[in-house]
Amino acid sequence: MDEIIFLVEESPEGGYEAHALGEAIFTEAETLPELKERVRDAVRCHFDEARRPRIIRLHLVKDELIPV
Repeated sequence: MDEIIFLVEESPEGGYEAHALGEAIFTEAETLPELKERVRDAVRCHFDEARRPRIIRLHLVKDELIPV
């Protein structure tokens, strides 16, 4: 596997949540820099070195409500 993709969303409680697509990996953090470190650590823990992806892609999603 060359790449793993995480869907990143703002948490309703504040901070950010990240879910891996196709893998059972989830993590959260208060800031984006902290989230990047936690995602990297989660990937290292989830995969052994032979299967570990070389690239982590973060896909940030932001929902906005616009009043009419």
